[in-house]
Amino acid sequence: MKKPNILLITTDQQRYDTLHCAGYDHMITPNLDALADEGCLFTNAYSPNPVCIPARHNLLTGLTAKYHGFDDNYFDESKSIPYDLPTFAEILQDDRYNTVAIGKMHFQPYRAHNGFNRLLLMDEIPRFLEDDDYALYLREKGYTHLQSVHGVRHMLYMQPQESLVKEEDHGTTWVANKTIETLDTISLERPFLIWAGFIAPHPPFDVPKEYQDIYRDKEIPTSKESKTSLSNLALENMNIADYPNESYLRRAKECYYSAITHVDTHIGRIIQKLKEIGEYDNTLIIFTSDHGEMLGDYGTYQKFLPYDSSSRVPMIVRYPRRIAPHTIDNRLVSLNDILPTMMDAAGLKYPGAIKLPGQSLLEKHTGKAEVFMEHCRGNRRWVSICTQEFKYNYYFSLGREELFDRINDPNETTNVLEVNPERYESIRNNLNQRLVNYEMEYGLPNTIEDGKFVKLDEMKINFYREANPPIFPKMLRNKNEQFWKLKKELVEAIKNEDVIHLDELDTDYYVKQGIFTQEDIEEMKQQRLHKNAK
Repeated sequence: MKKPNILLITTDQQRYDTLHCAGYDHMITPNLDALADEGCLFTNAYSPNPVCIPARHNLLTGLTAKYHGFDDNYFDESKSIPYDLPTFAEILQDDRYNTVAIGKMHFQPYRAHNGFNRLLLMDEIPRFLEDDDYALYLREKGYTHLQSVHGVRHMLYMQPQESLVKEEDHGTTWVANKTIETLDTISLERPFLIWAGFIAPHPPFDVPKEYQDIYRDKEIPTSKESKTSLSNLALENMNIADYPNESYLRRAKECYYSAITHVDTHIGRIIQKLKEIGEYDNTLIIFTSDHGEMLGDYGTYQKFLPYDSSSRVPMIVRYPRRIAPHTIDNRLVSLNDILPTMMDAAGLKYPGAIKLPGQSLLEKHTGKAEVFMEHCRGNRRWVSICTQEFKYNYYFSLGREELFDRINDPNETTNVLEVNPERYESIRNNLNQRLVNYEMEYGLPNTIEDGKFVKLDEMKINFYREANPPIFPKMLRNKNEQFWKLKKELVEAIKNEDVIHLDELDTDYYVKQGIFTQEDIEEMKQQRLHKNAK
């Protein structure tokens, strides 16, 4: 039998509740809905570490941070996957697959091939122009003035904004174009593995003009509210967004959903190309995201957290040989299951020496009773076990514990250990022990003493807003290149966003960070006033 092709499509920071086919009627995702209808929608899929780099290295290796080394985001290229740890691309490459990575990978080092024959990369903040294929493409298309190639990331990081490039040149469009070009030119004499990685809907929410108003003033979900206390890490994340009032959050949600619909459009183009070349039914297609986005739930934002808004992800698998259409699978699964799924489809055995925590999604009659998650190290570390009935979180900072009743409280509003600990003591003890056992096998060292989790000093809450200006312009040999100033990019990005008033934002923070001067701030305010007067 002919070996199947494999197409892995990932978005970045897409929540589980952003697919129309999963019952979230506010979403416009016709192409992903069609893919799910022809395959399987997994309703309980989780990220094993809900932050970009760790999640992607779990996906790539099928193993946890204990083995691949990335318990958190590391951007200094101080870490890399150990040489003796196989990736799914290396295993498939050894089986004569043509392996291609397109878009956001977040490998460290950035252009480490990790088993891919070809890399066509796109990163959020390119450090070196020559490393980023999308940034090079933009320069070829005449955007030599642009520093913020994926939207304004500093003062407008979580703010609604319009893309600084045309829709036809947007990063989302580029990933689809390059995937389609690859499918058009690739030899079909051998199977292919393509990983198409979109940055969207990861902030900045730089949506093309054509998609800006798709969700404007439409009915969208309200934010979840917590009835019990939150962890220090969740409290810290509250500062990342700078929303003076509810209208900012409302508009940011609209742009977030629009970015997902934009991706859906271009996923439809990729699928259509697969059909045109006659490989649609011979291709294992996996769609998922690396993690979610809190998006104002419990008053907090971003990822890093064990709550479903951050850790639960959409997942669709289509493979006619093994999966019947119209399938809905409620098993607990995670990104750790993707490597075993690829091995199963390709008829290969995992060659590594370490027992994988995941299993093939194609095996219908198997399933885990729980999924495990982790994040970071030291007193910022937490670990979590999620079953069909409960989710238990342990924070090493002061030994904080959370237990949520997933059946009666699916929005995780109430930590039952805070309101009725006696009633749930036996459940807590059982889940705690199972989590300890998993940590001993797959977790970080020095987290358990005498069979119990250690308790560390309190994690201090750091006030933080995203303040990362573009990097690659500073790295260019030619220091005379003419770029737009950051203040011009900012004003241009919000020219049609009337909800934003600069005098309401925390502009002092960015002055203190050295991104703008006070004179810059006043000039931008005047430009906005002039625009509004028109």
